[in-house]
Formats: sequence, structure tokens, C-alpha cells
Amino acid sequence: MAEAEKKTATEMERKLKKEEKAKEKEMKRQKASEKAKLAQVKSAKPKPVTDKKINKDEETPSDTPPGEKKRLSSQMAKQYNPSAVETSWYEWWERSEFFKAEAKSTKPKFVILLPPPNVTGVLHIGHALTCAVQDTLIRYKRMSGYNALWLPGFDHAGIATQDVVDKDLMRETGKTSRDIGREEFLKKAWKWTHKYSGTIKTQLRRLGSSLDWSRECFTMDEERSKAVVEAFVRLHKEGVIYRGDHLVNWDCFSRTARSEEEIDHVEIKGRTLRNVPGYEKPVEFGLMTSFAYPLEDGSGEVVVATTRVETMLGDTAIAVHPDDARYKHLHTKFAMHPFNGRKLLIVCDADLVDPELGTGCVKITPAHEQKDYELGKLHHLEAINIFTDDGKINKNGGCKFEGMKRYVAREAVVEALRSKGLLRGVEEKDMRIGIFSRSNDVVEPMLKPQWYVRCSTMGKEALDAAGDGKLEIYQSSTQQIGGDEEDQLKKFGTYIDHWVVASNEEEAREEAEVKFAGKKLLDLSQDPDVLDTWFSSGLFPLSALGWPDQTEELKAFYPGSVLETGLDILFFWVARMVMLSMKLSDGVVPFSKVYLHPMVRDAHGRKMSKSLGNGIDPLEVINGESLAGLQTRLKKGNLDPKELVVAKKGQVKDFPNGIPECGADALRFALVSYTAQSYNINMDVQRVVCYRQWCNKLWNAVRFAMMKLGDDYTPPVKTMCPETMPFSCRWILSVLNKAVIKTVDSLNGFELADAANTVYSWWQYQFCDVFIEAIKPCFSGENSDRTHAQDTLWVCLETGLRMLHPFMPFVTEELWQRLPSPKGCEREASIMICEYPSPIEEWTNEKVEAEMEMVMATVKTIRTLRAAESMERQRNEKTLASLSSFEVVLKGEDISSQAGSAVVETVNENLKVYLKVDGAAIDPEAEREKMRKKIEEIQNQKEKLEKSMGVSWYEEKVPAHIKEENARKLEKLLQESYQGTYSHDFITTLAKRFYNKIIENFEEQRLFISNIREKSSGQDGLVNLQKTFITELFRPAPEIEDVNEKIREKVHEKKILAIRDMGMQMVVEESGECPGMRSRLWDRGEIMTMLNNMKETTSIRGIVLDFKKKFVRQPSADGISSVFSYMMSIFLRLLQISHVELQENLNLLPADPA
Repeated sequence: MAEAEKKTATEMERKLKKEEKAKEKEMKRQKASEKAKLAQVKSAKPKPVTDKKINKDEETPSDTPPGEKKRLSSQMAKQYNPSAVETSWYEWWERSEFFKAEAKSTKPKFVILLPPPNVTGVLHIGHALTCAVQDTLIRYKRMSGYNALWLPGFDHAGIATQDVVDKDLMRETGKTSRDIGREEFLKKAWKWTHKYSGTIKTQLRRLGSSLDWSRECFTMDEERSKAVVEAFVRLHKEGVIYRGDHLVNWDCFSRTARSEEEIDHVEIKGRTLRNVPGYEKPVEFGLMTSFAYPLEDGSGEVVVATTRVETMLGDTAIAVHPDDARYKHLHTKFAMHPFNGRKLLIVCDADLVDPELGTGCVKITPAHEQKDYELGKLHHLEAINIFTDDGKINKNGGCKFEGMKRYVAREAVVEALRSKGLLRGVEEKDMRIGIFSRSNDVVEPMLKPQWYVRCSTMGKEALDAAGDGKLEIYQSSTQQIGGDEEDQLKKFGTYIDHWVVASNEEEAREEAEVKFAGKKLLDLSQDPDVLDTWFSSGLFPLSALGWPDQTEELKAFYPGSVLETGLDILFFWVARMVMLSMKLSDGVVPFSKVYLHPMVRDAHGRKMSKSLGNGIDPLEVINGESLAGLQTRLKKGNLDPKELVVAKKGQVKDFPNGIPECGADALRFALVSYTAQSYNINMDVQRVVCYRQWCNKLWNAVRFAMMKLGDDYTPPVKTMCPETMPFSCRWILSVLNKAVIKTVDSLNGFELADAANTVYSWWQYQFCDVFIEAIKPCFSGENSDRTHAQDTLWVCLETGLRMLHPFMPFVTEELWQRLPSPKGCEREASIMICEYPSPIEEWTNEKVEAEMEMVMATVKTIRTLRAAESMERQRNEKTLASLSSFEVVLKGEDISSQAGSAVVETVNENLKVYLKVDGAAIDPEAEREKMRKKIEEIQNQKEKLEKSMGVSWYEEKVPAHIKEENARKLEKLLQESYQGTYSHDFITTLAKRFYNKIIENFEEQRLFISNIREKSSGQDGLVNLQKTFITELFRPAPEIEDVNEKIREKVHEKKILAIRDMGMQMVVEESGECPGMRSRLWDRGEIMTMLNNMKETTSIRGIVLDFKKKFVRQPSADGISSVFSYMMSIFLRLLQISHVELQENLNLLPADPA
């Protein structure tokens, strides 16, 4: 009977191959015929491009008029071509208004704001990550029945745009913005804005971003400007915004104040030359200059030292430590400034001055050093600014130095001190300087009148919102919000209050007449200064929806749902939005969730930058680009000649052959998959290439399926019932159901990488690798399972494409449109407005999944044996059905006569595979060497994984799902290493001996715990009992100390089994004295939840490790009670392995292995 079945299976497979070859030949013949006809037509009369007909093999993008639904060829192309597949769809989606949200919709809302990209240039790969993540979320929610709004906006970027336009102007004309004047520069800036905002829109569309373009806005358009003015005026009236003199980080080259976050701090080791913008030759840093200030009474001098000697022109005091005996006689006395005769008060300060550092005297420059400024306020010192906005010495610095650039003045001051005999020395000094990341200028602390926002109260409210759960942050600590935004700018100092704040000139004049009543008003002039760009972008959640007007959009879509952005702008942007939006909307948080994605770096882990040449334009990955093209783009950028050379070398190293065409779908999927890395993404283009190749596999799988469905196939209208289906169909529906459940859960929990991996695994490893192969025999001859196979194939394709669509919108739309639809059912126009898959309970079949897992493990084992070098002649076997013979041997049967001519591999504890070698010689030494290498490889992998898991920040920073995956990997490696070192029989025999030894001592342990119970009763007694039980559970077994560590772990598992029943009995007995505790310990709902979460944990060792982690985290009495509930779930899990079953297995072994 078995022989007949094998013969039938072989014949079926051969017949199937013949049918496929015949069909391929027919397709080639038709193609050749069509080409010949087309050639005849062309030779007769040339036709314009618009009249070109659709090619039967290739997609022809130009055949579809812009905005119309794509015209698909009647026959799928043999190869996936991203440029052909991804054309036309977006224009049709946009024209059909599939992206548009309705303000009056009754559906639940889901709102995401696109972090408005700066119009400083084009999008980089980090922006592409933002788009991939956000579009995945918005498409998923749209398909899940939400009124989904993804609102696009663009940021004018303020000073950043000024920087790039200035550079462009200098490169083209050799002039600066100050040379051409404000009005002309504004024209240049608007021209730049229109150019690059257009480029950005093209990039966003090419990425497939389903943005509601009807609501597009710009942070400097009329409505957003109105919102800025309204917010400014309102906050000023409430005292939140004020004008004051404070120290700022001044950029002399760009003539603007900059944020602390825009500064890179550079370590200087001794004397160092650095290029500084605006200077022809390098500037010297890393030098400490010492000089003397003569005392007013002529009795001596005090010596001070500084790395910024030019700032001595603004000194107004000298500080000493109050307990320094050397200077006690100088307290409250004066020194004299050598260049302007200014009296310098000698003050005491224990915090600022270290008497053991240098001379113990510190020069005080309140207008140019933060600590000096604080001390100046305390002692009411004058703050004298000695610099102009462009970094030259002003009149306060003295006529001798006035007009000099600050670093030219540095040299001049040293020479002037030397000439007066006051220079005491110059020595090398390690130091740290601040460099502005945008201009590359050196930070100059400067006292400037500016507009400030008091953030203390708003920051606390934002923190409270995070602490109260109104604002949830994913992938970052909520306690970070507001911490660095606590306002250090308290209102102090004096300034001329000749300012009025109003929405326009007319209102300003009216307010001025009231404020300065009785005084003669001169002409009003508007402050020429500009706001930080983060102020306008901080209002974006409100202004984008029409605030301050109460628009329909504001009522319908505020507050938003999720704010998704990069870790780097948590304080730049996110904190500002939360604070300003809550302040201006009566405490309503602008969004309930914040999802922070990792930062994108290059494949070597370096920060992407133009100067390194490692920055990537998403379109270069989507469309492909040659090395020459990449370097042409560099030349058109704003790099100086030296940076250009470095950048070119970097591109030659990273992209010697350019970047291959990958398509938007592959790029999106790769970026979403990368989000599993919590802090940094090392972006490797080769990974995108792999997903492009996977798209080809997906394409061919659907192409194969379409061939098997045939032109006349009609899909089922009702949901299928798997009970009557073949085994493989029941299996694929069950695992599809499981994939849907896991994908939905992951997307809802913002675990996008997990969701992508789940979808990928189902398509790749279950649908393509297994199911398609398994159903091929169903299509040979008049097979009764053909209809079931066709229906299941169609359901898998249709459901799988909908499941994949949010990640890969283009290829899924193209393939979904090709699927036949059920008769009498009107399906949606596009896959993107279809319903996202939901689980179907009837499809789940754990038994079938377990059986298929056994089958696949067997196949894998056979392939492993066949792939061995000594088995080359067996490599032609491709399926179980094509094996020359296949025999099942039951447990207990004698196979000794066959085993000698076969190689063996263990599948699991119940199954071994013996593969006959038909006389092929097996080299024992070679086999031992292979085994040694295998064990060595496993050991190396284990050590590498243990090293990565052993770093100090692992538990705190690594995401939970990655830690769980690593634990599973480590467990598997330990098992493989263990199995590779010791034979199964040897280990089991030792386990039996030590198991019996433990059982002998078991009564002693029971008596010990009983004594504990008698000493204390009630809840305290139960807690003590739990503690003792835990101690016993993990007590070392001294009788096995001399056994290899791996064997001891196995024996320890048997010990747990032995203790299990005692623990169950004790809990039931003891909890009877405390009913409340009993219900808490025996909460079936909690236990079942824990059991469900433990389904993936298959080994006792894994369970124990998991328990130990929980116990360590909750050491308190209440924690132990909670943990003990978890222990109950462990015991229930272990009940699957009974003592009887264990003993039966052990009894199969010899009585005495010795």
C-alpha cells in the first residue's frame, strides 16, 4: 500500500511539471506572435507615443493618463519592476480623494501631523523613516474604519533657511544677505522656499505618503502668521512672554542668537588651530593667558588667567575665595583696568573660586560669561558688552581696539599687556569650546535684549500631563518632558520698557497712547528681530487646523491622536507643542500619544551629514543612482572644497557601483523593519535591496497563483469552513489567522517592526515556502482538492495583500487589482479603502499547526543530512514524495540492521531520521571534524550573544521584545551546545540517577517547610512560606556539584518537577486561613493571562529564568504575593509533564548505566 502511494505521488508531481512546462512554451509562443504583429504595424505606419498599445508582458506607465486608474496589462510581467509597478497609482489615489478626511464624519477620528520638514533643502533618509512609519499607521487606521487625517505642513525654518540661502548667494554672487539688503534677500528666500517645498512634495508623493493635500499649510502663510501674532500678543498680556536682557549664545557670523541644542561641544587638547568663518587664517585655541591687574592703592597686583583674554576689555570685578588668606586684606578693595582706568571691585565667592586653582583670582566679565553674569547680579556689578553683532570690538572696548574682530583683538590685547609689563605668561591648556552646528562659528556668550517665554509653569503642566497618563510616550521616558524646559530665565535686571505688543500697527498705537499717556509719542517702529522658528512650529497642532478661528477642522480634529517624530527633537519641538497647545487651549494636550523613532545613521554607525558624503536622498534609493550621479549632487550642494573631497571619498567607499533601483515599497519596508533598533538605525542600502528582491518573490508567487486560479475562477462569497479542507489548507488558514492577530496587536501597540516581521514571515516562510509547494499536487489531473486549494489560495492572496498594504502600498494595490472578485459582490475601488483583516475564530487550529511543524522539522532534518559534503549524491531529492523510499519505524522496533548503513539525526524527543547512504563511504574523522566545528560555531554565537546581553545598560534600554528574542536565542544555543556535547542516552541516564536521589531527600524538605508553617499563620505566615518555598525551589543540589554544569541544569529541571506537587498542595491548604489572599493567589483570569503569555516558552529553564526576573523586580511582601500568583501559572504549565510520564520514560533506560 505504501509503495503504491509513493508511486502515485511521484507520478502526480511529474505530471504537474509537464503541465507547467507546456504552459510556459505556449506563453512564449504567444509572446513571439504578438511581437511579430507589432513589428508589422510599426513598419507600416509609425504612431505617436500616445497611441502606443499595452505590452502583454510589461507594464507601460505612459499608457495611463495622469490621474486615471492604472491600466494593467492582461498578463503579468515575468519580473517585478518597481518603476513600472509604482507609477500612476498615487495620482489616481490623490485624484479620487482617498486621502481626504471629512470634518463631519461620524467615524472615530485618528489624526497625525506630519512634522513639517524645513524648506532648507530636500528630504533625507531620516524624513523617509518618518513618512514610512506615519503612512503605515495612517493607512492601517484608515482601513480599520477611522476617519484618518494625516495633515501635511512645511516649516520656514527661520535662521536655518537664512543660512543655506546665504551660502547659495555667496557661492553664486560672492555677496551676503547684508550686501543685497533685507528686501532683496527676502525675495531670494521666498524663491528658495517655493523651489524646495516643491521638491519635498515630489519626494513625499513618490514615497506613497497618503497625506490630505487639501489641508496643506506653511508656517509663514497668512493663517499660520495670524496664529503666531495672536499667540504672541495673548502670552505677552498674561506675562508669559517678556523682553529682557540676558546672556545668549550669539552666532557672530550669522548675527543671531541660537539654542543650546544647536551647539556641538569640541574638546581642545593644547594649542590647536581651527578655521573660523570670517577669518582668513586659522585661529589659535587651547592657550591660557595670565596677566596682572594693579591694585588701586599701588600696593601690588593680582594675577588672573583666561583662555579668552579679549574679554578682559569688559571686566568689571575680580573674585577671590573668602577663606583664602592670601587675599583677605583685599576684600572690597579695587584693582585698576590698565586700558580704560575702570575700577574693578574685588569680591568674594566660595562657589565660583577654587583657591587651589591657578592664582586663586578670577576675572569677572558679566556680559560675556554665564557664571560671571550670575555673580554680577549678586554684587550689582555693571555688565558691559564689548562686541558688535558681527563679533567686532565696540566702543566699550576702547578706541585702541574698536573695530577689530574678536580673535584679532585677542592677539592685540596680549601685545598691549606685554608692552605695559602686565603679561605674566602664556601656556597650553586643554579646553572645551562650543561650535554652532549650522554656521561652524564659535559660540560667543553675549548680553542681548531678547524676547523670552517663561516656561516654568507650562513645563510643570506638561510633566503632569505625562505623569497623569494624558500623554503617553513610546520608546522614551516620560519624565524627560519638561525637565530641560524648566525656565532658567527668571525676570531680573533692568531694561528700557518702551515696547508695546499688538496684532498690528493701529492697535499698537492705541496701546502706546494708553501706556504712555501724557507723553509725546514719536513714530512707531517694528522690532526687526524675528522669532525662533520653534515658536511657530510649536503652535502647529493648533494653527494647522485654523486656530485662533474656531474652524470646523479645529472642532473635528483637535486634539490629535499621535505625534510621531525623531528622538532628537523631543525638546526642540514636542515639549514646545505640548506646553504652548495646553496654554492656548485651556489645558488640552495636543495629542495623547508620542511615538519616538530611532535616529538614522549610515551603515558604519556614523551620523549622516553632507560633509561626510554619507547622506542619502530617498529618491536615490527608490529610482537608483550611479556613483557619478551621486557625486554630481554633491557638487551642486553647499560644501566647501575641502568638505567636497572628503564627501566624494566617502561615496566611493560606500557606493562604488552606485545605488541600485529599489522602489518605494522596499525602502519603506526596510525603514519600518529598522525601528526595532531603539536608538540608532545603521542604514545599509543592501538591506533595502534584499526587500526589493523579496518584492520579486511576492510578485512571482502571485503570478503563479493567478496561473493556477485560471481565467474562469470565481472566488467564494462566504467565509470558508476549513473542516472539510485538505490538511495544508487548514494549516495555512490557521497560521494566517495567527499572523493577522499578531500584526493587529503590534500595530496597535506601535511595535511596527514586529508587525512588519510578522507579515513578512507569513508571506515568505509559510505561504511561499510551504503552502504553494504543498498544494501543487492539487492542480495535477482531476484532483478532488483542486477547488479547496483554489479557494484557499485566493483567500490567502486577498487577505495577505490587505495585511501587507500599509507597509507596501504600491505593489499590493497592483496585485490586488489583478485578483478576481466574487460574483454579485461590489468590492471597493482600491485596496487602501478596504477593511483591514480581522481574525476569524473558525480558522484557528493548533493541532494542525503542531502536526505541520513536525512535518517541516522532519523535512529540514532530511535536507540537513542530504546537504552534508559526504552525501553529494543525495542532493537531487527535493521533496518527501520524490525520495526513493520512505519508511516509518515505530518506537521499540529493532532497527539495528538498518542503522549501520544510514546516518541519523534527531528531530525531537519522539522522532529520529535515518537516511540511507547506499554504500557511500562515510569518513568518521571528517564527521567528527564537522561536529567539532559545529560545536565551536554554536559556542561563539553563544558567547557573542551573552556579551551583548551583559552590557550595563541592557536591561534598562533594550526593548522588551528584543530581550525576549535574545533569551530564546540563548536558550536554543544552550540546548544545541548541550546536545552537541553529550549523547541523549548518557544525559537521560544521569538524570534518572540524580532524580531518584532528589526524591529520596524530598520528605526532608517537606518537613522543613511544615515547621515554618507552624511558627506563623495567616497572611504573614503565607508570605514567609512563599519566601521559603522560593528559596527551596532554587536551592543548589550538592549531590551533583561534580557533574558538568549543563547536566546540572537538566537535573535541576527534574527537581522543579518534584517540588511542584508539594507547592500546589501547600497553597490550597494555607490560603484557606486567609480567603482574600486565596482569591488573589488563585485568580484564574490572571493565571490564564499569564499562561497565554507563556505559550512561546517551551522549556522549563525558560520558565524558571522568566520567574526569577519577576521575583527580582518585586521583592516586597505584596510583590511576593503577586509573584506567587505567577508561580501558580508556572505549576499549571508544568502539569503538562506528569510524574508518571517522566518515570515511564526513565524506565526505558538500563537499570544501572555504570
